[in-house]
Amino acid sequence: MAGIYIHIPYCHSKCAYCDFYSMPRTEHIEQYVTALIDEWHSRINEISEPIETIYIGGGTPSILPPATLDRLIRALPLNNVTEFTIEANPEDITKEFSDYIARQTPINRVSMGIQSFVDDELKLIGRRHSAVEAIKAIERLKQSGIGNISGDLIYGLPLQNMETWQHSLDTLLSLNLTHISCYLLSYEQGTRLYAMRLKGKITEASESEAVAYYDFLCRTCAARGYEHYEISNFAQTGYRSKHNSGYWSGVPYIGLGTAAHSFDGLVRRYNPSNIKEYIAHKHTPEKPFFVIDEENESQRFNDFILTSLRTSRGMDLDVCERTFGTKRIEELLSSAARHIKSGNMQLSGRQLSISENMWLISDSIIIDLIEV
Repeated sequence: MAGIYIHIPYCHSKCAYCDFYSMPRTEHIEQYVTALIDEWHSRINEISEPIETIYIGGGTPSILPPATLDRLIRALPLNNVTEFTIEANPEDITKEFSDYIARQTPINRVSMGIQSFVDDELKLIGRRHSAVEAIKAIERLKQSGIGNISGDLIYGLPLQNMETWQHSLDTLLSLNLTHISCYLLSYEQGTRLYAMRLKGKITEASESEAVAYYDFLCRTCAARGYEHYEISNFAQTGYRSKHNSGYWSGVPYIGLGTAAHSFDGLVRRYNPSNIKEYIAHKHTPEKPFFVIDEENESQRFNDFILTSLRTSRGMDLDVCERTFGTKRIEELLSSAARHIKSGNMQLSGRQLSISENMWLISDSIIIDLIEV
């Protein structure tokens, strides 16, 4: 299998925590979509495997007018697609939009950025919807016939405490979504929240608070029957994100659009973050917009460690050995030995994984395993 990721770098406004490449305006959308289609046509032979997943992310893809989204979808290879996801914000989910997605497009999965069900928290981070509007948006999608819905929350937000985090998570779980994603807030340089923290206007959650939020998240989702299959992702049985799971297991994918990344199974590529240049570029096989991310064998090995150990399945040592050789496996297991002994990692047959209770601080384990 293989996938396509499409980046839509437009938003109604820029959220205070967001460091993804996007612009809080909508001019040139039509020209941008034309460039997306041109790029796809120029790269159509880059991957030989059938395309089984498509993911339209951003930015805010639900900002696209239906006719524009239609034009993009018609250019894509749909014959083998089993999962087609679009990201959406609650304020865009009108009855007309949800009916359109469900009845006039092949999109069968919606990933919604909710982030909190506490209005004061939403306002502080620059979200444009309220808690009530988020609930209504999910109800509209379900009424239109879209049953496969993922909802995002953030923990460690300014103003948040255990009581409000509990409220947000309980509210999300009460909606019986097939999938949820929950992320620890990070303060990225260049964002408004980063500047606010530097000025002392807000305080970052402490490590003990973050651990408490995460522990409550894991226990609560498990009690509701959700599988914790990746650091930040939980799914009802049969509803793991196929597209995102592909990233973590080395499945090839093409990234279309400015700032998008690609991986053909061996080589990683990325598109520069510049909308104007992307639109102006003449996309041809001979003159691609992407830049090849030159990696040596050690860097590819580190990528394999970083992606596979994000998941509950962990690393397949047989695949790792076939790809990188016996010597690297022996060195990896030697480095992992003390973590296995302490219970922070698990070795089950030929699967090496990080214990769930250590996922939040998995970087401290992975740094012992990667080659420098």
